[in-house]
Amino acid sequence: MNNFFATPEGAWGDGSVHLTAAGIAIVLALITLLLITSAVLRHRNTASKQTLTTKQLVYSAVAIALAVVCSMIRLFEMPMGGSVTLLSMLFIVLIAYWYGPCVGIMTAVAYGLVQFVTEPIFYTIPQMLLDYPLAFGALGLAGFFYKKKYGLPIGYIAGVIGRFVFSTLSGVIFFASYAPEDMHPLVYSAGYQASYLIPEAVVTLVIICIPPVAKALAHVKIQAVND
Repeated sequence: MNNFFATPEGAWGDGSVHLTAAGIAIVLALITLLLITSAVLRHRNTASKQTLTTKQLVYSAVAIALAVVCSMIRLFEMPMGGSVTLLSMLFIVLIAYWYGPCVGIMTAVAYGLVQFVTEPIFYTIPQMLLDYPLAFGALGLAGFFYKKKYGLPIGYIAGVIGRFVFSTLSGVIFFASYAPEDMHPLVYSAGYQASYLIPEAVVTLVIICIPPVAKALAHVKIQAVND
């Protein structure tokens, strides 16, 4: 690993590295480029409702900021990463539900990179990609249900499942050594991810299905999607 991009950290034991200031700057540039590219898409295909308008860009940026803040409110934290947060995934899923999969996935990937920058410790680039842009980016899968009845709860479940799959894969590939000797790494990793993703998902689904909350979210959606 190049010392320009990352330096040895050792926070997780031998082999972990930490982004340098230059590395953080590169990732932040990628986040900015991702959102700008999304905005440019509207000029190339103005007829598509999957493109990102200025209003959508603003809502996406606000959603990322709110998700980051809520991700810091940890109701329960796992020893090797992952935590039950205060509805942090919901804000990203809302963008996908309002604007569809293209905007949703781009916003979710950007959010994953922001999460990485807040604690830029990792083993390898493939591990980082699985745990951050891919795992969090999967929340954007909720956008495929944006036209469906009950699209928000269904999309939320789909997004969480997507994140679960990528995080579990990362656990099997890169953290199998942490599994107990009598337990298959896949079982260990799946159980580990489920232990914090399922509680947060259940709490979130209960909250968004409360009639006053559902009504408020429907009102916000009208404001977000109408020009």
